[in-house]
Amino acid sequence: MLRSAFSATARRQLAAKAMARQHAACGSLLSSSRFSTTPAALSESQIPSLHTLTEDEQMMRDVVSRFAREVVQPKVFEMDESEVMDPSVIRGLFETGLMGVETPAELGGAEASFTSAILVIEELAKIDPSVSVLCDVHNTLVNTVFRTYGSKHLQEKYLPQLAENKVGSFCLSEAGAGSDAFSLQTRAELKGDHYLLNGTKMWITNSGEAEVFLVFANVDPSKGYKGITCFVVDKDMGVKIAKKEKKLGIRSSSTCQLSFDDVKVPVENVVGEVGKGYKIAIEILNEGRIGIAAQMVGLAQGAFDYAMPYLFQRKQFNTYLGDFQAMQHQYAQVAVEIEAARLLTYNAARLKEEGKPFVKEAAMAKLYASQVAEKASSKAVEWLGGVGFTREFPVEKFFRDCKIGAIYEGTSNIQLQTIAKSLSKQYQE
Repeated sequence: MLRSAFSATARRQLAAKAMARQHAACGSLLSSSRFSTTPAALSESQIPSLHTLTEDEQMMRDVVSRFAREVVQPKVFEMDESEVMDPSVIRGLFETGLMGVETPAELGGAEASFTSAILVIEELAKIDPSVSVLCDVHNTLVNTVFRTYGSKHLQEKYLPQLAENKVGSFCLSEAGAGSDAFSLQTRAELKGDHYLLNGTKMWITNSGEAEVFLVFANVDPSKGYKGITCFVVDKDMGVKIAKKEKKLGIRSSSTCQLSFDDVKVPVENVVGEVGKGYKIAIEILNEGRIGIAAQMVGLAQGAFDYAMPYLFQRKQFNTYLGDFQAMQHQYAQVAVEIEAARLLTYNAARLKEEGKPFVKEAAMAKLYASQVAEKASSKAVEWLGGVGFTREFPVEKFFRDCKIGAIYEGTSNIQLQTIAKSLSKQYQE
């Protein structure tokens, strides 16, 4: 099932290309054979547009687009109705190489760029945002934490599993720790060669399917947020699903409440340093917001792509709906806003790849993309009229799915606060 696109041979080829790029680019992660790798040597005509993709990135996008149409699309309605992710879809994500996008080839991954991961998320969201967010959290949060902060032992143990057959989950939020994430109450007590974890997590994405959990707990509440530490917890260590939420949208993406009752976690399963979990959470969520922006861009484009043909199939007053000037102005405006959201997202992704500051740009991308997704999906329902309001057509699902974009991985107000903080610092210097 499309596995040949990222077989072991293909992954080795990607790894070889990645190594060659690293040697040639002297630190620039945006290099390719078409562009000079020396910034000073770049002429104006050589600077790529934000739509310029490497050969590997274009291949990744094509593979995912095909997978989404052929494997995911036939199951979307059933998964939404049952509120359960079809196991064959999850298995297909692994088999197609989409669950280890940036993971090194020697650890079973595709060793592709961060932008490749963003393209995967966007393409999946055009068909089903639920499948998109499963892949997003797994790649941009879970895998990235292991790659960036995990010890060699943890990387070698878990990254191959996460690339091959085990879903990962990121466990930060609690009942009293949403936007104020560092007020979490989950505790970790050192007991010789292990920690005992006790507490409850809420709103945890992928928790229904996950077998590997990144759990944030406080080892010393007297130190406040500086006691927060990240742990790797296997499901069979005693992770319990206390409740599965019934949601407005992204229904087949599992969102559960988790309980940890004297869960025994080995000392070697601490990710990074003890007491530095807050730093991991902050940095990884800044990156994750670009993933959510990509999900919202894909959602908006999916709703738009479904609605537009209808405007040139249905007539009223002997005129196609799409030929009425009022309608033309509406879909032209939505198209502009989708493109603007996409460019914000791609720009933030490239900045991240280049090692440049991207926190403000990531917040802008997530904020605006979530707003555009709401507008595009709402308009799509209106453009289809009565049929758009029925569950037989997918635009109403896009409309339900879009609302979460303004909530998870930092609410819209938090994004505005982040942007304002950056701007005030810039203009006060």
